[in-house]
Order: sequence, then structure tokens, then C-alpha cells
Amino acid sequence: MTGFSFGSFDLICEHAALTVCPLLGTGQGIMPTCYSRNVQLGSQIIFQPATCFVHIAALGMTAIMLFHIRSKYTAVGRKEIVLFFYLYMLIELLAIFLDSTVIPTANAVYPWFTAVYAGLLGALYFCILFNGFVGFSFVEDGTPLSLWSLRLGCLVVWGVCFFVAIATFKSFASFSYLKPMGLFITYLIWPAVCALIYVVSQLILVIRTLDDRWVIGDILFGVAFFVVGCVLLFAFSVRICDAVSHYIDGVFFFTLCMLFTVMMVYKYFDSITKEDLEFSVGSKAGVWEVKEPLVQGGEYLEDDTTSAYRGGGDSLVGGYGGGYYNHNAAQQQYQYGNGNGYGNGNGQNQYGSHY
Repeated sequence: MTGFSFGSFDLICEHAALTVCPLLGTGQGIMPTCYSRNVQLGSQIIFQPATCFVHIAALGMTAIMLFHIRSKYTAVGRKEIVLFFYLYMLIELLAIFLDSTVIPTANAVYPWFTAVYAGLLGALYFCILFNGFVGFSFVEDGTPLSLWSLRLGCLVVWGVCFFVAIATFKSFASFSYLKPMGLFITYLIWPAVCALIYVVSQLILVIRTLDDRWVIGDILFGVAFFVVGCVLLFAFSVRICDAVSHYIDGVFFFTLCMLFTVMMVYKYFDSITKEDLEFSVGSKAGVWEVKEPLVQGGEYLEDDTTSAYRGGGDSLVGGYGGGYYNHNAAQQQYQYGNGNGYGNGNGQNQYGSHY
């Protein structure tokens, strides 16, 4: 087994079936020691089927989280954090086609899609890094300056990571798949650095500005899921694969742990942002709760001595308080008769007996 060397994917790809591994090392790529068995659907062979189900579940869970975040109209950093979840959805959608080899590794477009995937991964971690400083109010959140700084920053990082990846796969511009140092930095080191800075910044933010310390638990759970996922992928993937007869491997647990990490990011954001009910509109129909009726059991009736509506029991049909209708009922009955309809019971009324 190959020893670990900084800048080399040899040991990493022997343990984990990453999407970049078929394009590195040699012309045939680096094969993992053990990988999840495939299934055949018609004429299509699907690799990593269990992992594909996690990707699909991640798309559904992210859509739910996005719905709840977008409904918090006045939350600080709402528009900035939304971009993070959109990028995560794009990565999971693309991973379905790459992990399952719906796009075959031998196909000419596979390196390009993998380079797009690597670029999105770098942009995702830049986005979460940027969101880590939104709470410090260096720039007011939700403003064009804040949003366009984030978008352009993500675009620049995506472009750099995309170029490094495709140049490494195609071996041009002084890059080579034999020595993928640049890809090692953008694909592995950059995400780890961004995640570390984000965690430290949020701990400082919570300790210095918030009274509620329980949200630290959300951060710690997110860190735990992230670390466990990386350890299971890079250290125990082969053991897991052998133990369960190749049904799943470390990629499955890594993808699942990353989903849990993203869910903890959402949980943390939801915990530290409170919506201002004065300005909330839209989807929360039951946001206002009436604890007690405004008028209870005649509590204010004795004080209401001058109002024309005093008494509350009359109908409003006949005028003020319904008094007109109730007090003149006898007069109306005499005028129109005391029988059924307009008669007096024997077919006669004030208009004449011939009716």
C-alpha cells in the first residue's frame, strides 16, 4: 500500500472512491482497494446505489431547509446563507451522475463535469466562509454590496478551482495528473481551512455577542459530523467495505455525515436568528397568537354607559344596538297584521277586504 505524501492522491484514492480518482495517477486512474458493488437497471450499471439514495434525500432535505429559511423574511444573513444551500443542492445533483457513473468515467465529458464539481465544492466552502463573517456586520447583510461580494467571490473561487481541476486532468499549463499538487490544495486543503475558520468565527460570535450558549451545541455537532465523515472516508472505508461484503463503503457514510453537517448549519442559523414579527408577512398565517379574548363576560359592560351599542345583545339590523327593531316590533305587527304574511289571519288587512 502506498504511503501518504502531501500533494499526492495515491493513498487517498486507494481508500476512497472519490470522483477525481479515475482521472489521476496514471492514464487509467487510481482504483480503490474496495468499493461498493454496483447494480444493473436495464442496460445501465449504477455504481454506489446506496450513496445515490443519500444524494436524493439530501436534495429533498435541502429544499425543506431552503423553504424555512426563505420564510424568515427579517432574519440576519438570510439572503447570504440561501446561496450556500443552493450550491449544496447543485453539488448533490451533480454527484448523483458522477458517483453512479451515469456519466461514464471513460466518456470525454467526464473530466469537464468533474472539474465543474470541484469548482462548485470550492465555491461552497468560500460561501460558508463568507457567511461566517456576516454576523460581525463588516458589511450590512442583504445589501447589494454584501450580496454581490459573495456572488462574485464564489464565481472567482469556482473559476480558479475549475481551471486547476481541468488543467490537472488534461495536463496543460504546467499541471499534471501525475503530480496533482494544485488539485490537492483546492480539493482537500481549501475546504478544511474554510471549515476551520467558519467554526472559530462562530464560536467567537456566540461567546462575545449572544446570551444563549446552547447554540454552541449546534456548532459542535456539526464539527463532529464533519470530522467523523472524513475519518470514515479516508481511514476506515476499506474496513467498512470488507465488513459489509461490498454493499456500502466510506463514501456512503461520508455523504451522510456531510448531509448532517449541512443540517447543523441550518439548525445553527435558525437558532441565532429571530424573526421580527412586526415586519413578517407571507407564509406564517398563525404567527399571531391571541392569549385571551378582548372582551370577557361583561367585564367592561358597566363602564359602557354612553355608547349607542351598550348592551351588546341586540341585533344591528334595525339600527343602533338593534333597539329600533326590537322596540318597534309591536308597531310593525299592528301595521302589517298579526297573522301570517301581511294578513291578519282571515285574509284582510289595512288595504281592504277584497284582497
